[in-house]
Amino acid sequence: MMFGIREVSPSPEVDVHLPDGRVLRGPRGASLGAFLKPFEASFPAPVMGAVMNGELRELTASVTLEAQVEPVTLADEDGARIYRRSLVFLLEVAFDRLFPEAKLTVEHSVFVGGYFCRVEKRPPLDATELARLEAEMHRLVNADLPIHRQEVPLAEALRYFRTRGEQDKVALLRYRTKPYLTLYELQGYRDYHYGYMVPSTGYLRWFGLMPANGGFILRFPERREPTRLPPPRGATKLLEMFTQYGDWLRRLGILYVGALNDAIQAERVRQIILVAEALHQQQLANIARIIADHRRDLRVVLIAGPSSAGKTTFARRLAVQLLTHGITPFALEVDNYFVDRELTPRDEHGQYDFEHIDAVQRERLVHDLKRLIAGERVRLPRYNFVAGRSEEGPEVQLKPGQMIILEGIHGLNPDLLPGFPQEQAFRIYVSAFTQLNLDRHNRVSTTDTRLLRRIVRDARERGYPARHTIAHWDMVRRGERRWIFPFQEQADVMFNSALVYELAVLKPFAEPLLLQVPPHTRERIEAKRLLSLLEWFLPVDAEGVPDNSILREFIGGSILRDFTVWDPRGAHVDNDPET
Repeated sequence: MMFGIREVSPSPEVDVHLPDGRVLRGPRGASLGAFLKPFEASFPAPVMGAVMNGELRELTASVTLEAQVEPVTLADEDGARIYRRSLVFLLEVAFDRLFPEAKLTVEHSVFVGGYFCRVEKRPPLDATELARLEAEMHRLVNADLPIHRQEVPLAEALRYFRTRGEQDKVALLRYRTKPYLTLYELQGYRDYHYGYMVPSTGYLRWFGLMPANGGFILRFPERREPTRLPPPRGATKLLEMFTQYGDWLRRLGILYVGALNDAIQAERVRQIILVAEALHQQQLANIARIIADHRRDLRVVLIAGPSSAGKTTFARRLAVQLLTHGITPFALEVDNYFVDRELTPRDEHGQYDFEHIDAVQRERLVHDLKRLIAGERVRLPRYNFVAGRSEEGPEVQLKPGQMIILEGIHGLNPDLLPGFPQEQAFRIYVSAFTQLNLDRHNRVSTTDTRLLRRIVRDARERGYPARHTIAHWDMVRRGERRWIFPFQEQADVMFNSALVYELAVLKPFAEPLLLQVPPHTRERIEAKRLLSLLEWFLPVDAEGVPDNSILREFIGGSILRDFTVWDPRGAHVDNDPET
């Protein structure tokens, strides 16, 4: 027989190949968890799931064929999601046991390594009750109880949630097109969570509860130290922003995605768009008024925020508002102050770290700012990104009373402007802080919103496929965690660029791009996760989005794309030093 090929009976054992070259052999049909458990000490962090033959799988998944398996740990983004999702489920179960008459809502993430939670239908939990709740969670963890996955008919899931009075889930499921729903069950308590879970409660060892702002924070580890809770950090301004957004949602009557879908189905989405945009305009007007009230002292407005926060449109709309107060702003780009390429700091992998604060010519920036404010003529730099070198740019002289708008990721970092008078700077933090959640327990990450914004914009403006944007997203996020998020509370004001309707508008733009991500790639895993999120939203035509909306920065059609400020006294001030 050629090549010795012959027919045989299936072997009772199967091989699993790990990325480091190790081969594990075990019973055919055993779970991924059973294969990996004996070797867990050799992995860099606790294992939460695995990528098997290019697909993200739960640890309960069976290995029936020879497979390439890459463990997904708590130090990985997917592993952290599995852990946090499972931790929320654990909190639900413990809360339901102790306070069955109350309702628990998981509202949003906070920069203390956790989720802000609120209690309804009873007063907030006091310190004793919060300690009881945490103790009950630990009891369930110590018991190492199995978390069962169940695929049930959609009608059965609807009956279950109606019985429990979970109207937010009932409203969401009314628009589900698939005839089934995956529920997870722990000691009789069931819920839906869009995404995978750990096999049992014993995996959920690292968490804590702490009171905050009339609710409490479910704390969990960060990826860089996956088995240690970070120290608590204050985030007063951020929590105030979240509270304000919650008030807006109640004003709109759109608390969860089901209610948004109801409005879309009833053709009321135009009203939702107009009110959401009016709330943005109200924020902008308030910020401009604050700046105008302090115009005698302020010379520079610093705008910072993470990727795809909408900073560019925000800055231009703020400039328009400032003009109504008689203030003619001049836009100065921090990007033009990059050091020459060979002087750029490098990261731990030896790659250029363009987001490092030392990648900016800070001394020259401060020197130019002081001269501009003094009314001198200043030759600004222009950065040649192709050559990686600083070149001579335009010569500029400001008129008396002009204010400089400086946009860049380091705007809130106290080290950006060494020696510059702090009282002359007004700092604004822009981000999509919040997003409309699916229901009380299934939050929508604002990071996902920003990623979807960027995927759509990158494809439209740069021709980048979704796979390219997704592949670079983790690097972008690392820079944000180091250079942006730690300085949030340094802001004088915060602007929430999230729009309650935006994922419904982004859906028709993003879905075709995500479907083009090749199968059996790591980027495809992320694409499938984002597609499953978008499934919950009814689509909305972009035609109704105002032409000055922040969303237009990503989907196109912004009236502010080529915006420049004209001095009312006749002098032209160019907001783009490169033209």
